[in-house]
Amino acid sequence: MRDRLTSLAVSERGATLIEVLVTIIILTFGLLSMAALQVSMQRAQAESYHRSHAVLLLQDMVDRVNANRDNALNYVTTRALGAGNTVQDCTGLTGAALDLCEWNNALLGTAESTASGQQAGGMIGARGCITNVVATMPREFVVAVTWQGRVPTVAPASTTCGQGLYGNEQMRRALIARVTIGCLQNDPTTGLCVTP
Repeated sequence: MRDRLTSLAVSERGATLIEVLVTIIILTFGLLSMAALQVSMQRAQAESYHRSHAVLLLQDMVDRVNANRDNALNYVTTRALGAGNTVQDCTGLTGAALDLCEWNNALLGTAESTASGQQAGGMIGARGCITNVVATMPREFVVAVTWQGRVPTVAPASTTCGQGLYGNEQMRRALIARVTIGCLQNDPTTGLCVTP
């Protein structure tokens, strides 16, 4: 009887050790899953920050074009502003030239800088373009902001701004807004637009 109890106690000690090992393995998988979830959340948070920053920059330029309707054609860009350009000195500029200069600097992230003066704000590779898609009244302009995302998605087809400048097109993100400049007053005899 005594031998039987002794062998039972020895086998129970081994079972407890196996239970502890299984628990450690399950706990390890749980912690690794939590770490992967944390990384995924950080990536999503960065994408969200870039998108919200792009919305602010896009709306800023849309407001500037709307405020200067008479000179809307002066806002059309021949190349992308922002990444690939240098920070510009905007002193002495007025109207559309000032707006484009300030928008270029904002795309480069000059609103936020480190203690050493290096630009730290903004999106990765932010670029902005303004195109005139309908030249006759009512004129229509497309304002676009593009930037580089962190993970590949579907390549945006809504604009060519920044196309081919981010390596993989699936890394390019884009937001666009259409601005329509209608005619405020027509000539009664000819019907042509007098005041855009």
